[in-house]
Amino acid sequence: MNPADDVILIVEDNPDDRDLLARAFRKAKVETPFQFAVDGDEAVALLGELANVPNRPNPVVVLLDLKLPRRSGFEVLEWIKGHPVLRRVPVIILTSSREDVDLKRAYDLGANSYLVKPARPEELLRMVEQIHAYWLGFNEAVRVAM
Repeated sequence: MNPADDVILIVEDNPDDRDLLARAFRKAKVETPFQFAVDGDEAVALLGELANVPNRPNPVVVLLDLKLPRRSGFEVLEWIKGHPVLRRVPVIILTSSREDVDLKRAYDLGANSYLVKPARPEELLRMVEQIHAYWLGFNEAVRVAM
């Protein structure tokens, strides 16, 4: 796989938050395509497909909400980090929860970063720019091997 085949998976059930994130990614001029999953089950299905089907995009980073229907973000995180192909894909928790118990549990399950959703669109834009710069720029990612 080459970087042109990369994709960012954003797991977010709130349509308003999905819209804000999509706008922030466009304004930040992130060229890596992104794809949304609207619940935990859809995220697992998409990631399983990306990891197991040849010629599918490579998930380079997952932005994961914790409070999801059907399968929680914690369950998705645990599934990703237990998957033999996907376990090295960086998972960034992007949540509204500032609860210490959620923070600790996310890191215990293997989260690579824990970010609290900003309240203002311009702060979200700055966060997306920094995610892009670090995780897709400076960070050396392990390529998912098929």
